[in-house]
Amino acid sequence: MSQDQLSTGSENQEKNRRNCSKDRRQSVVDERLSPTGFERRRGPGRRRSDFMKRAEEGEMTTEQFLFVKAMDAYKRSNNRPYPSWTEVLEVIRKLGYRKTCSMQVQLDGCEDWQESSNAPIAPQQHEAA
Repeated sequence: MSQDQLSTGSENQEKNRRNCSKDRRQSVVDERLSPTGFERRRGPGRRRSDFMKRAEEGEMTTEQFLFVKAMDAYKRSNNRPYPSWTEVLEVIRKLGYRKTCSMQVQLDGCEDWQESSNAPIAPQQHEAA
């Protein structure tokens, strides 16, 4: 066999392999079992909201800026470069946020609840009997 025939044969094999293999571009479908509502991957037909686009480009809303400043102040005053999630929630509640609406996400094993808008910053601790 000549060198030309060998290269043509291997080129044909490569073309056949490509034609038989699954097209990766068609497998971009999100195959997670239960969507939560927190998915950030856009995938086909999903675009970032203007809110997210501006935030990612450094243009913060007043709400985002207030949260960033509050977290920065908390970290500096408590010498905590990496606050725990409980501490983050404490800062959010001190900013005035309360759980007054139903969840817009689906979380396995979590029950939705609501509280009044004038609920205390920290929930009352119940003593064990």
